[in-house]
Amino acid sequence: MGLGVSIVFLVLAAFILFGAIKIVPQGREYTVERFGRYTRTLKPGISFLTPFVEGVGRKVNMMEQVLDVPRQEVITKDNAVVQVDGIVFIQVMDAAAAAYRVDNLNYAIAQLAMTNLRTVVGSMDLDEMLSQRDQINTRLLNVIDAATGPWGVKVARIEIKDLQPPPDITNAMARQMKAERERRAVITEADGEKQAAIARAEGAKQSAILQAEGRREAAFRDAEAREREAEAEAKATAYVSEAIARGDVNAINYFIAQKYVEAFAKLAESPQQKTVIVPAEMGSLVGSIAGIAELIKSVDGEGGPRPPRAPAVPRTGA
Repeated sequence: MGLGVSIVFLVLAAFILFGAIKIVPQGREYTVERFGRYTRTLKPGISFLTPFVEGVGRKVNMMEQVLDVPRQEVITKDNAVVQVDGIVFIQVMDAAAAAYRVDNLNYAIAQLAMTNLRTVVGSMDLDEMLSQRDQINTRLLNVIDAATGPWGVKVARIEIKDLQPPPDITNAMARQMKAERERRAVITEADGEKQAAIARAEGAKQSAILQAEGRREAAFRDAEAREREAEAEAKATAYVSEAIARGDVNAINYFIAQKYVEAFAKLAESPQQKTVIVPAEMGSLVGSIAGIAELIKSVDGEGGPRPPRAPAVPRTGA
């Protein structure tokens, strides 16, 4: 009898002990209820409760959680039907508010996200909705975070996972994208041809300028050569004129012989000349050349033009 009572007392003591001592793991918070009324919140660690009076009410997850927003069909502002879903990142900041101010917190936030998603997407055109996901996320975040504030929940961010237009709109968008890319390719090709034409025109311009400069330089040098040749001819003429003024006939013979030799050379170089007329008296030509040499020697020896005597003007024959 005594042993049985001892066992009962041991079991009762263990039950009281386990009911009074509570260990809360990290990332969790427990609410304490006294006769069904919330009194306080237990933080991570060991805590003690009053046996038979206090008990654990709700075990709340304080870590950041990810909730799926179910896929749903939404009609946009321009009457396009799209399927959209998303995810919501939440974190409980107040365990008591999350436990006692809303029933089934996760379900309530998911339904709130779905309704606001329909509202935001329905107020936008299809093109605007597809190109401005960040704006949709920001608007949803502000609305849902404000609505869940009284529940002791902080909405960290919300993201649109998928936006799926109808197949016919998807095909139209693909054709539009293809046409846009082809248009850009044509513009790029035309711009390349334009740049190539400009480059070729610039090259032709520079070539023409260089050719014109070359012709100008050549003309300048030709004119300079003719000027020097004319000066030399004028000096030679002046020397011969002085010789003629002194009564030296060899000077006249010099000019005649020079013109004779030049005319004979041109006659021999003519492309249409089939028969070359050779002077009959070659000795006279040699004598003229000797007279020219004597005239040059006399000019060099006496410091002035004093052409020597030369034979008479050579005659030509067939």
